[in-house]
Amino acid sequence: MTSISMYDVIVVGGGHAGIEAAFAAHRMGCNTLLITSTIERIGELPCNPAIGGIGKSQLVFEIDALGGIQGWITDRCGIHFKMLNKSKGPAVWSLRAQVDRKRYMESIKDVVLKSGFSLAEELITDIITEGKRVIGVRTKKNEYLSKATVLTTGTFLSGIIHIGTKRFPAGRYGEPPASGLSDSLKKLGFTLGRLKTGTSARVKRESVDIEGMIVQKPDEHPAHFSHRTEKFDPPRLSCYITHTTEATHKIIYENLEMSPWIKGKIKATGVRYCPSIEDKLVKFPDKKSHHVFVEPDGLESDIFYLGGVSTSLPEEIQLDFLHTIPGLDKAEITQPGYAIEYDFVLPTQLYPTLETKHLENLFLAGQINGTSGYEEAAAQGIMAGINAVLKLKDKAPFTLPRSSAYIGVLIDDLVTKGTKEPYRMFTSRVEHRLLLRQDNADERLMEYGRSFNLVEEKAYKAMEAKKETVHQVIERLKSTYIGEKDIVGLGIDAEPGLSLFTILKRPEVNIENICQFIGDISDRVAEEVQILAKYDGYIKKEEEKIKRYRELEDWKIPEDFDYGMVRSLSNETKDKLSSIRPLTLGQASRIPGIRPNDIILLSIWLKRCRARLPDCRQAS
Repeated sequence: MTSISMYDVIVVGGGHAGIEAAFAAHRMGCNTLLITSTIERIGELPCNPAIGGIGKSQLVFEIDALGGIQGWITDRCGIHFKMLNKSKGPAVWSLRAQVDRKRYMESIKDVVLKSGFSLAEELITDIITEGKRVIGVRTKKNEYLSKATVLTTGTFLSGIIHIGTKRFPAGRYGEPPASGLSDSLKKLGFTLGRLKTGTSARVKRESVDIEGMIVQKPDEHPAHFSHRTEKFDPPRLSCYITHTTEATHKIIYENLEMSPWIKGKIKATGVRYCPSIEDKLVKFPDKKSHHVFVEPDGLESDIFYLGGVSTSLPEEIQLDFLHTIPGLDKAEITQPGYAIEYDFVLPTQLYPTLETKHLENLFLAGQINGTSGYEEAAAQGIMAGINAVLKLKDKAPFTLPRSSAYIGVLIDDLVTKGTKEPYRMFTSRVEHRLLLRQDNADERLMEYGRSFNLVEEKAYKAMEAKKETVHQVIERLKSTYIGEKDIVGLGIDAEPGLSLFTILKRPEVNIENICQFIGDISDRVAEEVQILAKYDGYIKKEEEKIKRYRELEDWKIPEDFDYGMVRSLSNETKDKLSSIRPLTLGQASRIPGIRPNDIILLSIWLKRCRARLPDCRQAS
């Protein structure tokens, strides 16, 4: 017998996007239900057990500043923390953490069970609509009604796993797919695409010989992700690097016909920046070897995860080629690598709030939008959860511009440009990355988290105090001028009368050299002060760029604007603008194929339209 339950917000999917969406909705005061196929596997890390990295750590810090939990759980479960890109500028410094896979899932589940929001262990088969509004979801047994629904289905939409000639329906290894939901979305008018991702084999730790491998030690004094983390002294396990050999490549080449990707059994588009080992050999035939990253699966785990050798070859072939890799000649596989293909919704069918354009009150987040990665999913999840609540409370939507956050770049890229392959965040995608560093994410975004009741007042006040201290130290540096005696003491070649702020800009001077003039300050304050001093000129240039482009971003376009009226635009341009329906001239300018002249024509028309026609005015 079918039962019917009513909630404010329903979140479908218990992965990284779903968890953040559910927590945000619940803590913003809504009666929230999280529906997942297997409660025991909430917070699963189906690929490598790592959080952060280049372009991704910035997302984790931003999620944390908004009040999300990914960084906090990572700090609790991390076993190897390392700051990447330290030899480069601070714009691309990126914290990466290897985590204990089992403990991470257990910690997520523990926090979820104690949270107070409702849980249901079912697979969704259908979306319930009323006109152009979504009012709930249906399973085989029950109906759940809601004022807002967030879909975070990951790789479960009509998912199929491939291992050699074997192929079977699955959402993840060992879990069933959500096939009916794909059909429901298609019937509702959504355009779906097909993507592919994959994972490497996991092997018994005792079967691996790490002697001779390159040792990757964690940082001796590691940084952490979350503002919630206070006492931080994580385990410091090492990771290792080995490499494929010509013998490895020979076995793979000889068995390429057994790869479903090579045979064309997989029609979906794969991950460009994380290709399978078969893909690497086909695309880079001259490369004699490829790195293999040997990463511990946990503090007490007897498993190593092998990064860099994602594959869909048969398990026996996987074992054969692993045995040709130094240190893995006796490796025993505990779970084979596999490829998984799945449906996704073309993200240009979404508003920047992640609400769908076709149906009101339906929000999408994570891999269903074409992204790849735990961090990208979690970032979308918290934004979708926040906006779902704001929508049902009839409050203004929450979006972040590209100039304010990596999250803003991520979502703008998806909804404006779309994607034909799994989207991964990189620092190179972010125009203003010097201003959007991981160290200042709290200063940029914590005010929003506090306003949504997702960040505690104590944390917000601590951030404000740090921000004020940074300001005071910089003012002290700018107003303190050094004499000849001080210059000699610093051991630099400079004229007397320069301010300490100017002196600190020099590459040979670090803030430790001038601590005698400013007193004791925390490491975080010292780091930020030094960055702001050394990159002062570049930061000012970036701020000027943002001011110049702000006019386009502030110029709203009515949602129902008729582009057919603008006769000077080509039909192709009209079609693109009508399809994406940009909300601002700035967003319109970033649509692929839209030319600068199109924006000029559109701005002229909007000016005339606002001046002459009362029903064609700038949106509020």
